[in-house]
Amino acid sequence: MPIVLNDLSFTLPDGRVVLSRLSASFGAGRTGLIGANGSGKSTLLRLIAGVLPPTSGSVSVTGDVGYLPQNLTLDVHMTVAALLGVSSVREAIRAIEAGSLDPAAYDAVGDDWDIEDRAREWLARLGLSHVRLDDPVGRLSGGEAVLTALSARLLRRPAVLLLDEPTNNLDLDARRRLYAAVESWPGVLLLVSHDRALLSRADHVADLSCGSLRMYGGNLDAYEAMLAAEQAAAQRAVAAAAADVRRENQDLIETQVKQAKRDRQGRALAASGSLPRIVAGGRKRAAQVSAGKGREIALARVAGAKERLAEAEEAVRDDASIRISPPGTAVAAGRTVLTVSGLGAPWAPWHETGTSEPEPANGEPGDVGRLAGLIVRGPERVALTGPNGAGKTTLLCALAGLAGPAEASDAIVVRRNAAFGYLPQRLDILDDALTVVENVRAVAPRASVNEVRAGLARFLFRGARADQVAGTLSGGERFRAVLAALLLADPPPQLLLLDEPTNNLDMASAGQLSDALSCYRGALIVISHDVPFLRSIGISRWLRLDRSGRLADTDPPA
Repeated sequence: MPIVLNDLSFTLPDGRVVLSRLSASFGAGRTGLIGANGSGKSTLLRLIAGVLPPTSGSVSVTGDVGYLPQNLTLDVHMTVAALLGVSSVREAIRAIEAGSLDPAAYDAVGDDWDIEDRAREWLARLGLSHVRLDDPVGRLSGGEAVLTALSARLLRRPAVLLLDEPTNNLDLDARRRLYAAVESWPGVLLLVSHDRALLSRADHVADLSCGSLRMYGGNLDAYEAMLAAEQAAAQRAVAAAAADVRRENQDLIETQVKQAKRDRQGRALAASGSLPRIVAGGRKRAAQVSAGKGREIALARVAGAKERLAEAEEAVRDDASIRISPPGTAVAAGRTVLTVSGLGAPWAPWHETGTSEPEPANGEPGDVGRLAGLIVRGPERVALTGPNGAGKTTLLCALAGLAGPAEASDAIVVRRNAAFGYLPQRLDILDDALTVVENVRAVAPRASVNEVRAGLARFLFRGARADQVAGTLSGGERFRAVLAALLLADPPPQLLLLDEPTNNLDMASAGQLSDALSCYRGALIVISHDVPFLRSIGISRWLRLDRSGRLADTDPPA
């Protein structure tokens, strides 16, 4: 096997165990690595890539590794060629073409005489044909930087390719190109993703949960079908084990009642004097021994039944859903909650390319009418789509009344006729020094502690969990706390502005978000390239912002 994990463990410097004694192997094909936020997926990729040393155990990898981390740190002054890793070969080729006979130049080139053509080919395949090798990385948008970094890995043709959330921040067209690259990859590919469309292209699924790694054959749909069958069996096992506990407890009670009756009869017989004292004493001792043994047997059977119940419950996953309808968030049909004017002309601050013409749709649904203004009425659900670098986040910030480019602020006029909530990409609206309860009370100061706790219970923060300090929350817990602070605010939001809300969420959290928004009765404007998520929350209107700053109604993606 190209990747072999042997008794692999990793512990953080603060003593928290992330992975414990994992043993597994990954063979040829595409494997999707899934699990809850905080389960150690990214850590496992870093261990396989050799970025982190294991605390104990070993990782064995056959062949070279190409690793694309989730969070790229790039030098904005370096060239695209340097990011692709082809600068030294290009320089050697230039030197040879200029007449150099230096053997070092020929060694640097090796068999890569066509490196520039192959580099441009990969850039084109990922939709970056407009990017030049001598361009500085600082000119690239976030999505373009991710795709260029991916091109660098694909260009090397490593034996093992590791991708950590590669579709984050990618627009729909870029995602489709990445899907095609993944489908055509001939080597070993291990990817971490919450993107259902990407995971549907996997040959295998590896589930990292509860400290163990389980392998499933087939793509995401096959995995979910097998998991559903397993969970149904686990639920039946829990029901049977719980019935055993009740039965054994009942038997214990009946045994104790019978023994108490025999004890009373024995004491009455001894008190009557009908038996010699020595005989009565012998019977009493024998009864005590028999009662003790019977009680021990009954208690052992109860303990065994409880142990089997605990084992059965461990096999059942906690997939509790957030299902809420906060009071006061409903918006009557036809009521105007947002009016925006001044959208008719393209403004430089909204885009990075500076072009004055709208860009080609590149296979995305075509514009059906350019907008000079925007009106959101009633519980309307609006998706704001468009290519990376078009300025969607900047526009959403302007709608939220946050500071933005002066030209943009002067260009448009925003009137909000309802309380609103804004969720940024980074989920950084919590005070890490405060507890979950305190964070919610900060945005709902008129609510009592009991009212806040009752609201948090619907976000799965019950009892002591609501008193956790925000800075100690796991990824999934933090997401739920952010959502609680957003929806339990006072006044309750009747308009939500969400910027890539599913980025970095595991599938369980993304499902919880979908459930919560399905119950929400206010208006929504959502930036997302996650089409299945957008469809799951009932988007009723699709808008597209192109790189020229033009906003238009568009058809739903095919």
